Amino acid sequence: MAKIRKPVEAKPPAKLARPVKAAKPAGSSALSAWDRYQLASHKDRPRAGDYIAGLITEFSELAGDRAFRDDAAVICGMGRFDDRPVVVVGQEMGKEAAERARRNFGMMHPEGYRKALRVMNLGSRFNMPILIFIDTKGAFPGAGAEERGQAEAIARSIRDMFKLRVPVIVTIIGAGASGGALGIGLGDRVLMMENSWYNVISPEGCAAILYKDNAMAPKAAEQLRLTAEEVLRQGVIDEIVPEPNGGAHLDPRGAIESLREALRRNLTKLSKLERDALIEARFGKFRGMGVYTEA
Repeated sequence: MAKIRKPVEAKPPAKLARPVKAAKPAGSSALSAWDRYQLASHKDRPRAGDYIAGLITEFSELAGDRAFRDDAAVICGMGRFDDRPVVVVGQEMGKEAAERARRNFGMMHPEGYRKALRVMNLGSRFNMPILIFIDTKGAFPGAGAEERGQAEAIARSIRDMFKLRVPVIVTIIGAGASGGALGIGLGDRVLMMENSWYNVISPEGCAAILYKDNAMAPKAAEQLRLTAEEVLRQGVIDEIVPEPNGGAHLDPRGAIESLREALRRNLTKLSKLERDALIEARFGKFRGMGVYTEA
């Protein structure tokens, strides 16, 4: 069973993988979409394991989908948030090279989605709210994953998450790409860390397809409208969680505490709803997206 990292401590300022100009502090509207994408991709950014270690006590990990194997790209288990029993699902990218390889860079196989859904159904059965942390560049596209039913596993997870009879809060903590994110992204509340991103594809992937030139990734980032502000404006998410000045990688503890407050507040509100009303509101929330009127 994989170990959860100990709570992370604040680190001194570190350079970005692709430096952002100092004249554009994080939290400022002056930051471009590409700037925020770089912050979301920083190697020291807190990952799911860090948030779980900092927010959840008495955490016990559950492994395997009871069909094929365990998927290390997603951490699932039970613990306590504010002394309340909860179920936790978190996509884990890893940080160091060896861990990233073992975690498959947070790209889940079909058995990962089946494991996550198994644990979420346990939470629903025992009246335990579900906290989900999304951080992935997409579902794993390998031949083995396709042979084992990747598309079916994602579709089943999306379908069955609509039926969960407990509050579900989803937080995009870094990268939120395509069906890899949406497969566990059906929440009564969907939150985004300030410098995370949420879209169908990464800027590099978009640039490679549209322009056949990776150098066009900054332009693609702007056109994709992938920042938290843009996604909130589109009505796809419900709330932006502020990060410490400079980005979560400079003060992981501060980022964790900021998310704690947002989770606590939203969970308190959702817990007051009757279960049928909770499900009805969840259906209405997602059915309302993408609605258009013909002229």
